[in-house]
Amino acid sequence: MTTKPGTRTHRGIPRQARLTAVPVALAAIALLTSACSTQGESAAPQATVTVTAGPAHTVTASPSGPPPASATPTTATGSSPASPAAAPAAAPPAAPCSTRYLGAHVGVSQGAAGSTYVVLVLKNLNNYSCTLYGYPGVAMDAGVPVTPVGLAAAEDPTTPRELVTLGPYGTANALLRIVNPGVYPPAECNPVDTQFLQIIPPGQTVPIYIGYTAQTCAKPVQILTVDAMRPGSGSS
Repeated sequence: MTTKPGTRTHRGIPRQARLTAVPVALAAIALLTSACSTQGESAAPQATVTVTAGPAHTVTASPSGPPPASATPTTATGSSPASPAAAPAAAPPAAPCSTRYLGAHVGVSQGAAGSTYVVLVLKNLNNYSCTLYGYPGVAMDAGVPVTPVGLAAAEDPTTPRELVTLGPYGTANALLRIVNPGVYPPAECNPVDTQFLQIIPPGQTVPIYIGYTAQTCAKPVQILTVDAMRPGSGSS
């Protein structure tokens, strides 16, 4: 092979050709490096950003109140819904009728089989209701000052107690049985004329006196028997 003067060879390759090949080789290396880098990046897991929406504001009705018509945001200083109004308290029961505010009179009277049956009527003279429960105390009185004669009335157990409420000017009654003293021997009875009935309302100690002319036994013979109080003025 013939070479021009001044041109060096390296293993038969002209120097100029070798200088031209170096940039080409460097460019190829750069391309390979770029490709490897791209493949490595695509193989690595990508970072993921997750965006979570904040919870929606919710208003829960207080258990003590009805649910609101629409949800309304509350503030830190807001108060809980007001509790429903309490049911009105029941009215207290009426107090027992006091003798001071009661009137009394004799109602219907009827005789039968050696006895006389008299309806005793009590009337509430107050502007407030009151109650009667049980049996009135009854005795026959005579003289001045008025003095009880004989035994007080016995309670008839066949008429049980019941609570009777008297409104203003309301009435209640009890049936009094008076045995005719003439059915007993005079020595056993010792009959005496009386002019008054003494009535003590149930639960009271102060009596009411009403005029009533009759006869009773001065000796301990049970002439009087009384029923428990009932509402109304008795039979007419």
